[in-house]
Amino acid sequence: MLGITHLRHISLITPVLEEQAEFYEKIWGLDKVSEDGDSVNFRGAGSENHILNLKRGEKAGLHHIAFGMVDKNAVDRAAEILASKGIPIISPPGYLNEEGKGYGLRFADPENRCIELSAWVEMHTTIWNKKNVDPVKLNHVVMNTADLDMITDFYTNILGFKVTDWSEHQMSFLRCNRKHHSIAFNQDQHASVNHIAYEVDTVDEVMRGISNVRKAGYQELWGPGRHGPGNNIFCYFQDPAKFVMEYTCYLETIEDEEEWVARVWKRVPHLMDQWGIAGPPKPEARAAMGGKPDPGWVNVNALT
Repeated sequence: MLGITHLRHISLITPVLEEQAEFYEKIWGLDKVSEDGDSVNFRGAGSENHILNLKRGEKAGLHHIAFGMVDKNAVDRAAEILASKGIPIISPPGYLNEEGKGYGLRFADPENRCIELSAWVEMHTTIWNKKNVDPVKLNHVVMNTADLDMITDFYTNILGFKVTDWSEHQMSFLRCNRKHHSIAFNQDQHASVNHIAYEVDTVDEVMRGISNVRKAGYQELWGPGRHGPGNNIFCYFQDPAKFVMEYTCYLETIEDEEEWVARVWKRVPHLMDQWGIAGPPKPEARAAMGGKPDPGWVNVNALT
């Protein structure tokens, strides 16, 4: 097991960088911590250095997902384990040249997603710029996959995640700590970003977030509601680059990991939304979360 501790940040490629950056700073509630001509980093109200990175590119897609590790030794050990199993290493262990610095590595998963593992990243100790909605951290990310069993097996048996729940044989919810899931996978025809969830403290903030987004001329894509798997409150939107993102709170915590047995949830309306307000996602919401095929930016053949 690699010893992954938590979800740090996600990095997205966007063809509309300026519009995208303005949305997350002025409407969504994040704080900009750094930028250059082709990249912008945003923090939440928590101590994590940044939870969202936007990179300029011709087509929207995933650049990387970053997870935390305890220390440098854990990163080095992870590199040895990954190499021994033939996992393509994009960047070997070393001091990172990115916002927050730290020590880490990057590798490609079986569907060519770039995954970063890092430690010793600089944390925020400054006071947060209080707003009426304060996203604290990245709660979870959901990825579409062309092979649910294969990718679930990789993340559990190679990376050390644990399956918390299944949504029939359509989704797997994976945890790296006591939170219900940090990453989940949805069976689709291709690999792509499904959605990105930002955690706020209360349901009041979720509702104020809906108001903020509406006032800016956007409409919610799905929600508000309360999921069955994870028991979290949700509301989904689409940003200017057409990525789907979510305000969420109250995600289930696993109290006794030793006794936990993964459940299989039926895909029925009252379990997709326990409140019965949002119901199941409409076709346009499913299409948005399906996204476009994302082959990844890494040339794996050049790494082997």
